[in-house]
This record gives sequence, C-alpha cells and structure tokens, in this order.
Amino acid sequence: MYEEFYGLEARPFALSPDPRFYYASKGHSRAMAYLEYGVQLEEGFIVITGEIGAGKTTLVRSLFQMLDDKPLVAAQLVSTQLDAEDLLRSVCLAFGLDDAPNHKAGQLRRLEAFLKDTRARGQRALLVVDEAQNLGPDAVEELRMLSNFQGDDGPLLQSFLLGQPEFRRLLRSENMQQLRQRVIATYHLGPMDEDDTRAYIEHRLTRVGWEHCPEFADDIWPRIHEYTSGIPRKVNTFCDRLLLMGYLEERTHLDGAHAQVVIDEIEEDLGQDPLEEAAPPTATTERSADEEKELENGEGRVEDRLALVRIEQDIEALHERLNRIERNISISFRLSQEVLETLRDQYDLEPPRGTGTGH
Repeated sequence: MYEEFYGLEARPFALSPDPRFYYASKGHSRAMAYLEYGVQLEEGFIVITGEIGAGKTTLVRSLFQMLDDKPLVAAQLVSTQLDAEDLLRSVCLAFGLDDAPNHKAGQLRRLEAFLKDTRARGQRALLVVDEAQNLGPDAVEELRMLSNFQGDDGPLLQSFLLGQPEFRRLLRSENMQQLRQRVIATYHLGPMDEDDTRAYIEHRLTRVGWEHCPEFADDIWPRIHEYTSGIPRKVNTFCDRLLLMGYLEERTHLDGAHAQVVIDEIEEDLGQDPLEEAAPPTATTERSADEEKELENGEGRVEDRLALVRIEQDIEALHERLNRIERNISISFRLSQEVLETLRDQYDLEPPRGTGTGH
C-alpha cells in the first residue's frame, strides 16, 4: 500500500523469511561462519539457537543460496512436536522420498539407499531441522542415529539444528550425551544492537529502491531499537506499521515522535482499554467503625483527589479515542477516493457532477 507513495519497488518489511533481504549483522555473520565451517567439515551437527524472530531461517536460506553451485543436496524440515517415528517419515519426505514404506525398517533402508546414491553422484546430503525445540528426546535420538549412516569416505548425512533457547537445555540433559559428542559447533544468535538495527532497516529499504524517502530523523533509531529489542521480526513488524502510518498521513519525514505514535497504537491494540485501566479499584477489605471515624477526614480529601484524577484520565482517554476515530475516518475517506479514482481511470468514466469539476 505504501510502496508507491515512497517510490519503493516492493514491500521491504514482509515477515516471511527471504534471503534477498539477509543482512550480515555482527551476530548473523558469526552464525554464518559456524554454518560454513560445518559445511566444510562435512560431518556432525551444527546447533544454532535464537529467540523467536531472530532470523535463523533467513540465515539458513541465505546459506543455501551461497551453496547453490556446490554438490550439496539440502532439505529443510520444520518440526512440530514430532515423535521418533514421525521424524523418520518426515525426513524421507523432506528429501523427496515419497515412495518410502510406512514402517520404520523400510524407511531406514530407503533413506540409506538415497544417501548412498547421492554420495555416488559426488554429492552430499544436508538436513536442516528448524524449530528443533519442538522435538522430544526420542526424536532427537533418532536424528543422532541417522548420523550413523556411513559411506566409504565418511558420514552420509550432516545435520544443522535450529531452535529457540530451550533447545540448548534439552541438549544439556543427561540422556543427550551421545548427541553432544557429535555437535561440532553451537552458537546463540542474539538480538542486534542499535547500530545494527539501523543498518538492517536501511539495508532492507535499499534492496527495494529506497532513495531516502521517507527520511528518518536521528532520534527515531533509539526509539525503534528500544521497542523492538533489535529482534529482526519485531523490527519488520514495527517498520511496516510505521511506513503505513507515514503513508496514510502523507509524511515523508519520520522522527521519534512518529515512532512513539505507532508504539502507542500497537500497545493499545494489544493491551487493555484505557477506560478500563482508569476504572476505580474495588474495595477488598472493611474497616472497623473506629478506623472509619479516624480516617474519615483525611480519606475524604484523598478520595476527592483520586476521583478528579480518574475523571481527568477518562477525559484524556475519550479525547484519544475521538482523535483516533477522526483519523480512521480520514484514512477511510482517502482510501475510498483512491479506489474511485482507480476505477474511473480503468473504465474511463467521467466524474459525477457537483464533485469538484467546476459544474
């Protein structure tokens, strides 16, 4: 929606992982180095963990692009609470082995035959398991067993495991000792710092033809980083909303105040109704007659002040709601006008009389 207004070739902050927008922050560069190191070793497990939205999937897809000209057969599996039996079937499907039998022994034979054929063609097989924190201990053990497939010149299958931080706790458990012995490198992908967050935003904008419209004031960057914590997916969500607001209000310059408006709107969308927050608390205890008499005068004055504060909060919240309704009406009107203009241009229609044509 805002792409045309800002002269962008595409939407820069889509949530779906896209290697075209991969940005090599300090953390992502380090994680990529571990993955490349693992590819060179051609064996064992590489474990990459990170918070939700840290960019793990984009990282691996970028790696696949870099390895596109290498003799590598890569498959990606997104795990969703798989047990050991489901895992094996899912691995076969990830490598395109739709003809694998329904029983475990047959699936193992089919997978081993595929891996040997792959190696005979001078290629190597790489399995990437995303959302590995969803795997149970039995499924993780099944993955370790798959690494036992051996050819004349070494292991037939290498695995990269991507997961949220809790996957590291699973790996530290006592029954994971054998798997830990086969992990050749681990790395935790943390959030970006403020400099990387700014560079990340500008990188994605540049990829779609950004020519500094909108222009960003210096005070907007700390506000964005503080709110998003430097997590790429949160940055994408916020910046997409920020550019939408800028388009709807026809702004070509965005600053920290505009960022705060978007933050407030997001918080209000996700949080409690301001009028509900301002509601007076319900009494939970009862005072004795003596206590009531002793505190009556002081409490009366305090309650009067609290009542005034609550009234002021209510009025402020109502004003905010009215402003938001007015802004939404203006936005809806502008969008309807744009749709009408588009339809008129498409069907070569004359505008009706009395709508600003001078008749």
